[in-house]
Amino acid sequence: MTQLPSASKRMTTYGFIGAVLLPATSGAPTPLYHLYQELYQLSAATITLIFGSYAFALLAALLTFGSLSDHLGRRPLILLALILNSLALAIFIFADSGSALIAGRVVQGFAAGVAFPTFGAAILDSDTRHGPLLNSMTAFIGLMLGSLAGFLLVTYAPYPTQLIYVVLLVVTIAGIATLPLMPETATRRPAAWAALKPNVHVPRRARADLLRVSPVNIACWSLGGFYLSLMPSLVATVTGIHSPFIGAAVVATLMLSATASVFAFRGLPPTQALFAGTSGLMAGVVVTMFGIEQQSVTLLFLGTAIAGLGFGSVFSNVLKIVLPLAQLHERAGLFAAFLIESYIAFSVPAIMAGLAAPVFGLPMTAHAYGTAVLVLAIVSILATRGKSLGHSAP
Repeated sequence: MTQLPSASKRMTTYGFIGAVLLPATSGAPTPLYHLYQELYQLSAATITLIFGSYAFALLAALLTFGSLSDHLGRRPLILLALILNSLALAIFIFADSGSALIAGRVVQGFAAGVAFPTFGAAILDSDTRHGPLLNSMTAFIGLMLGSLAGFLLVTYAPYPTQLIYVVLLVVTIAGIATLPLMPETATRRPAAWAALKPNVHVPRRARADLLRVSPVNIACWSLGGFYLSLMPSLVATVTGIHSPFIGAAVVATLMLSATASVFAFRGLPPTQALFAGTSGLMAGVVVTMFGIEQQSVTLLFLGTAIAGLGFGSVFSNVLKIVLPLAQLHERAGLFAAFLIESYIAFSVPAIMAGLAAPVFGLPMTAHAYGTAVLVLAIVSILATRGKSLGHSAP
């Protein structure tokens, strides 16, 4: 097997760790929302705004900075992202109000919007063979580690609203300190100022395939947003089990199962794996909805594990299908466009569900949410049936 040069290995490893760190940072506040609500007398609408402000800031950064690393190089944008992430974590450490939490989430979201396409492109630059596989795992691993570590520290460690952020800040500073040791993987190109103009860049050869797989990609990320914002509360509501570990374990199960599925289905052709993943997503949502109806935590875990297998397979194979259709100088721009779609789906439906839950009840809201996910998955199956994805004509 061909060995990667030492410098490329360093950048691949560094890029992977960085691409895990940012979603871990975004998942860390999940176990703290209920505590924040009690400490700072926040309304449900304010909690919803805190959750959603991250995604909106992320989208703003993607629209402006998403393809800038194609022009300036990867390292300057990585440095910017890590500095912003440090600032966000410092805001969280000293936050004492809802306004401070919103400010922290906005800065955090902007850092992620700069980092995700840059780290993703750097991984692809340094390891074109395994890059799509690595990129398909980073979000799941990061969200799982961030939310689970947050639950553990909130439950057992002192300073519950600060310690998780201190730990992440130390890791971020370590990333800044080691960045000078990493090689630059992209060649500088002109027109950097023009790249700041908001623009979603999808190369012509990738458009048809991206459109076909978008419904199930939206379904997956909508499901992820629901889990990270409302699933712990749903578990407590329908089962009567109020232990923070159970809610945390259900959320972590989705991400752990999604990570495992990246390996389980990687031997299948992308189109076949995408169909299997979509089918698994639908089956898992059905089992989860049945678990809500039966008030069974066992069924909630089972349905979540099955849905996670589908989530991971869909996400990884969408990347395998779409990203290779971009040339080197188009990668960050296409990855930004893909993430814009994903994070709109991650945030907006969850915010709508959060607003609907006090009116219709959380279980009924969850059923309606699950039904929408199923409809989107069916639409994607119909759109991709009989198509040879990943081979669009130039």
